Amino acid sequence: MREDTQLSFEFKTISGKKVTADFSGGEVTTDAGVLILSAVADRIGIFDQLAEAVTDNRHQSYVRHDMKTLLQQRILPICCGYEDGNDADFLRTDPGFKAACDRLPSEDDLASQPTISRFENAMNSRDLHRIAEVLIDQFIASYESPPEAIILDIDDTDDPTHGAQQLSLFNAYYDEYCFQPLFIFEGRSGELVTSILRPGKRPNGKQTRAIIKRVVHRIRAAWPKVGILIRGDSHFATPELYAWCDSHAVLYVLGLTCTSILKMLAQPALEAARRDYKVSGTKARTFRQIRYQAGTWHRDLRVIVMAEVSAQGDNIRFIVTSLESSQPSFIYETAYCGRGQMENFIKDHKLALKSGRTSCHSFLANSFRLMLHSAAYVILHTLRKKTLNGTEFATAQFDTIQLRLLKVGAEVRELKTKLHFRMPASFSLPEVFATIYARVVSVL
Repeated sequence: MREDTQLSFEFKTISGKKVTADFSGGEVTTDAGVLILSAVADRIGIFDQLAEAVTDNRHQSYVRHDMKTLLQQRILPICCGYEDGNDADFLRTDPGFKAACDRLPSEDDLASQPTISRFENAMNSRDLHRIAEVLIDQFIASYESPPEAIILDIDDTDDPTHGAQQLSLFNAYYDEYCFQPLFIFEGRSGELVTSILRPGKRPNGKQTRAIIKRVVHRIRAAWPKVGILIRGDSHFATPELYAWCDSHAVLYVLGLTCTSILKMLAQPALEAARRDYKVSGTKARTFRQIRYQAGTWHRDLRVIVMAEVSAQGDNIRFIVTSLESSQPSFIYETAYCGRGQMENFIKDHKLALKSGRTSCHSFLANSFRLMLHSAAYVILHTLRKKTLNGTEFATAQFDTIQLRLLKVGAEVRELKTKLHFRMPASFSLPEVFATIYARVVSVL
């Protein structure tokens, strides 16, 4: 790293002493916490698995940066808040990121932005399919033993586009051109199962069924006896999904769009709620269940009706489910509404990790970018789940972890027998950092 001793700055005096600054500090990083992230990633083996999934078609005699190093260089900065491939130009010389990518400060710099861009645009559909399998395998490996049951929460979000990205479509609901990436998380733990970049429209029934089928088959290959419950909004409630789930022992609790027939069938519940509201003067809610079969459904299904009356007016919601034994109120308020936590999972992925940085022209390149951000999610979620439990950061959002624990300045000294990071004595959380390190070594 070049030292510039010509630039010097003088600020106002403090207690009679001049305050000056220059760039003669030597090898310094502002992201020493990336060493912890690198250790977590090594323990779960995600970089090795991703490198094996990606095809390297380059002429090997000209290769300076192998696939694993390129993946490390791209994903670890995303974990630390550097979401763009352009960031490679100033991070490639950073001693912290070089060490996290298994290079000494004195060795060759990491890849430049053009190399990163070529790397992202070299992906094909087979590579993306294998990467998606790695994400599911990481989810499976996150459990020490097969669980009795899991909840798969499925949802999508908007990813605004600006320019000529392939498959950018106008979405009337969001009133903008966008992609509409789809996510599946485990509903209780927040573990990422998979992510898929989609054009700016919601999937139809056959597409939803295909996605769920691929995920369930891979999970059941590892856990044949695991119970699976799928939760989702009404736009995932399709006849194709009902039929497939029923034939493969997969349970579901899904929102159901109101129709004129359903509204008529819900009138007894609504009248009961109105009577309760008239008596109490406070918000009243009643539940009913009906058996209903639309013309395209393969059988009649249990539909839960929630009727609510308040000062704001009437509110009727419908849930379709294959759960037959639980009370209607439990299915709606606990089983279905519990999926609200997924908004926080998407928030970590979309906002803290800035996964909306899908600005490549190629749809495949943008799909790969989304998966890079998903790999970063897996690393940070593992860090939080396995090393921060029992600390004040056990439930912290990713951006808080980035700011408080990863953004640590350090002087980097490359000695004859070791590389030493000297972190500041003023760092406010040395005990938490020590706890993380001990758990990475002993737990993961």
